[in-house]
Amino acid sequence: MSIRMIAKDLYRLKQDVEMLEEQVESSSSEKKEELKDRLRKVRAERNRMQRILDGAKEPPAYKVPR
Repeated sequence: MSIRMIAKDLYRLKQDVEMLEEQVESSSSEKKEELKDRLRKVRAERNRMQRILDGAKEPPAYKVPR
């Protein structure tokens, strides 16, 4: 997967997290638990994509000068 596609997915996930956080704030208590569970999953995916992107930016260990 290219860095550009990872960055696009990360951006989309960040927007999803913001949207879900707003929905949790304004939702009724019945739907709040379902939204919190979905928010937890989207945050985990966002964090995973962020770690992938951060790892892709680092130079390989064998090319680092000593």
